[in-house]
Amino acid sequence: MLDNLPFRIAVASALVLNLGAGPTLLSAQQTPGDVPTITIRANTRLVVVDVVVTDKKGQPVTGLKPEDFTVEENGKKQKVSVFVPPGIANRAAAAPAPAGVLSNHPENVTPAGIPTVLLLDAANSPFKEQSYGRSQMLKYVLEQAQAGRPMAVVTLTDRLRVLQQFTSDRQVLLTAIKNFRPQDQILQSGAPAPESHGVADGPGSGAVSASVALAGQAVQAFADLQIGYNIERRTMITLEALRALARMLGGLPGRKNVVWLTANLPFDLVPEDRAMTDAELLADLPGSGRERSVGVNAAGSMAAEQRNLHGQAIREAESQLASASIAIYPVDLNGLVSGMEGSAARGGSVYSDSAVSDRAIIQVSSLQATHGTMEEVAEQTGGKAYFNQNEIKNGIALAASDEKASYSLGYYPENKKWDGKLRNIKVKVAQGDTQVRYRKGYFAIEPGPVKDHNYEQDVAAALEVDAPATQVSFMAQAKPTDPGKIRVVFLVDAHTLTAEDSGGNKKMNVTFYATVWGSSDKSLSSRSIKVDKAFDAATYQQILDHGMMAPIDVEIPAGGKELRLAVLDNKTGFIGTVSGPLGQ
Repeated sequence: MLDNLPFRIAVASALVLNLGAGPTLLSAQQTPGDVPTITIRANTRLVVVDVVVTDKKGQPVTGLKPEDFTVEENGKKQKVSVFVPPGIANRAAAAPAPAGVLSNHPENVTPAGIPTVLLLDAANSPFKEQSYGRSQMLKYVLEQAQAGRPMAVVTLTDRLRVLQQFTSDRQVLLTAIKNFRPQDQILQSGAPAPESHGVADGPGSGAVSASVALAGQAVQAFADLQIGYNIERRTMITLEALRALARMLGGLPGRKNVVWLTANLPFDLVPEDRAMTDAELLADLPGSGRERSVGVNAAGSMAAEQRNLHGQAIREAESQLASASIAIYPVDLNGLVSGMEGSAARGGSVYSDSAVSDRAIIQVSSLQATHGTMEEVAEQTGGKAYFNQNEIKNGIALAASDEKASYSLGYYPENKKWDGKLRNIKVKVAQGDTQVRYRKGYFAIEPGPVKDHNYEQDVAAALEVDAPATQVSFMAQAKPTDPGKIRVVFLVDAHTLTAEDSGGNKKMNVTFYATVWGSSDKSLSSRSIKVDKAFDAATYQQILDHGMMAPIDVEIPAGGKELRLAVLDNKTGFIGTVSGPLGQ
C-alpha cells in the first residue's frame, strides 16, 4: 500500500490536475472486445489467523499480548510475526475520494470497525424462509442499540447482488432490506418422496399396492435426477458467491464477518481427502460419534457428494476466504423445527401414523446434515453457526459481538512447500478459563495462474457486482477528449500487484479494462490494454513509490450511463473494480 493517506490524496490531486506528471505512464496496444469477467487469492506467504477469545460466559477477553498465544501448524509451533489486538484495525471511517476521481482504495471504501455483511440466501432457501429472514433482518436493524456499526446488505439469487454497500445509517439499511422481495427459488428442491396414504388392505389390494409402488419409484427416480441437477447448480452459484465475497472484501484490512442467512448450504469447505484421523476430526469439529466421522462426512451426505465433485473449486474458494480474513456465520432460516411441519403443511390428517413418523425422521435427518454443514463452514472460517432458534436476529448479533474479542495473529509457515494440501491450525491461549474460536486450517495452494482458468470471465463477474472489488487497489479519472470519447487514466497501487524476478529486473503482467454500461445493467462497450513487461530496478522503484499509470481511450455508445473499470493481476488473478456515472 502507499504509505499514508495524505500521500494518496496528493497523488490523486496530481492526477486530477496533470495526467502526464508523476507516476510512470505506460502504454500498450489497445484491444476492443467484450470484457467478459479472480480466482484464488494468494498474497505473500504470511498466514493470518483471526482468533476470538472469550471467557466462559462469552464475554470478550481483552489485554492479551503476543506471548499469551501459541500457534501450531500441523503440530509444529510457529513464530507469531504479526499481532493486532481488538479495536485497532479499521478504526477510521472511510473518506470520500477526491472530486472527479473513482477509487477503491481501502481508505475510500472501508467502514469504521469490523465490516459485517448481511447475506440473505435466496438460492438455497424457499420463499417462506426468505420472508422470515427478511423480517428478522429488519427487526435486528431496528432494535440494535449500537450506533455506527458498518454493514452491507447483499442477496444471493442466481448470483451475488449488493442491495446496500457499507453504511452505519440505520434508515438506509432498513430501506435496502425492505427493497428485497422474497422470490421462489430459481432452483427448486425437487419433488418429495411418495408417501403412504394408508390404503386399506382388501381384495386385489396387492396388485394396486404394486402399481402404486412402481409409480412411486418412477416419480422418485425423476425427483432424484431433478434434485441432483439442482444441487449441482446451487453448488456452482454458491461457489461463485464465495469468490465474489473474496473479491469484494479481500483488500480491506482486518477481519470481515459475513452473516449468511440460509435454509441450507450445498457443501462444506473441507474436501473429503482430509489429512487427519477420525480422532483429530472429532476433536476439531462439532458433533459426536460416527455422525461426524471422516467416512460419514466424505460419503454420507449431499454436502460430501458435492465435495467429491468440486473438491478443487472448494479448496480454492476456502483459500480465498482465508486469505481475505472472512469469517462466515451461518444462520439457519428454518428456525426451531420439530420435523412435523412438512406433513402438517400438507394436511397431516390424511397420512398414516407411520408416514408422518417417516416424514419427521427424514426432515430431522436432513436438518442434522444441514446443521453439520453449517457448523463446519463456520469452523473452517472462524465464525459460529446459529440454529434451532426462532429469534434468528440473535444469530446476527453473534457476529457483531465478536468484534471486541478478535485478535489477528500472523506467521510465516516453516513448511515452505506449497503442495495444495490442507494444513491444520491450532491456537492456544495461556490464560485459563478462556474459549477460543478461529479457522482450523488452510490449503497451501501455490500462488499463480490456475491451469485452464479464464480470468476474463472472473473480471466480467466482478464488474456485474454493484460494489468495488478491492484485491487490487487503484484510482482512476475519466475526461472527455473528442466528441463521444473519453480517456480513462488508471493509477494503480503497485504494492497490490505481483512482480516476479526476471534476470535482475521485475516483471509485471497487468490488464486494464474500461467498460460502459447502460440503464438496463448491460455492458454496451469495452476496451482493454495489457502491460506485460520487465522493469529495471530504478523504474520499478518509481512504480512502487508513485503507482502504475495507464490510459485507455473509450468511445461512449448511445445509451451509455455508467463507467465500470477493472484491473487484473494476471499472475495471481487478483481483481480491483470501481464504477461511477459517466461524466464524473
